[in-house]
Amino acid sequence: MTTPLAGSAFDSLRLDAVPDQGALRRAYELPGNAAVRKQMTELTEQARRLIGCSSLVLVASADAEGNCDVSPRGGPAGFVAVLDARTVAIPDATGNKRLDTLQNVIATGRAGLLFVIPGRTTTLRVNGRAVVSTRPDLLSQLTAVGKAPASALVLGIEEVYPHCPKSLLRSGAWKPEQWLPADAQPTSAEVTLAQLRMPELTIADIEQAEADSLKYRYE
Repeated sequence: MTTPLAGSAFDSLRLDAVPDQGALRRAYELPGNAAVRKQMTELTEQARRLIGCSSLVLVASADAEGNCDVSPRGGPAGFVAVLDARTVAIPDATGNKRLDTLQNVIATGRAGLLFVIPGRTTTLRVNGRAVVSTRPDLLSQLTAVGKAPASALVLGIEEVYPHCPKSLLRSGAWKPEQWLPADAQPTSAEVTLAQLRMPELTIADIEQAEADSLKYRYE
C-alpha cells in the first residue's frame, strides 16, 4: 500500500485542487470534432501498421486499490502481435521479475498501452480489458526476442486513439542536438545505488551487475 505523502508540496496543492469534472471542463475549451471522432473501438489497417513499426510500448495498469504503474516493454519492431482487429498480445520478456504489471492486470482485468515508434512523432493509445495468458499455442507465436515467453499480456481493445505529435515535438525526443549531455544527468548505476541504500555497495558493483544482466537480457 502506498504511504501518504506528509508535509510535501502535494499536501499543500491538494487543498485547492480542481474539485470535480465540471470545474475541470470550465478551465478548457471543448475538444474539436476530429479529436472526438478519431477514437475507435478496433484497429484500422493503418493502426495495425503503426503497431507493426513500434519497438517500444508503455503499459499502464493499476492494482485493486487504484495504485498506478507505467512500465516499458521493448523488442524488435512488430514484437507486439496483432491477433485480430480487437486483440493484441505483448510477450513478457525477462525483466526484474517483480511482475507489477501482470499482477495488476490479474487484479483488475484492465490495461492501457501507448505505442512509440523511434524517429516518429505519432503515438497510438490502446486501452481495454486485459488478461495474462500462458496458453502454449499463443506463446509459441510470440518469439520476437528469441524464444517463447513465460506469459503474454493480452489486451481486448475498447479504445484506439492516435495522439497528435505535439508532445514529442515539444520534447525534442528524436533530435540528438537537443539531448542533454551524458555528464548532465546521473547514470543508471548512480540512480540504482541511491535507491538501494546499501552502504556496502559501490558504483562499480552496480555497473558490473548491470553489465551482467544485459548479457543475458533475452533469457
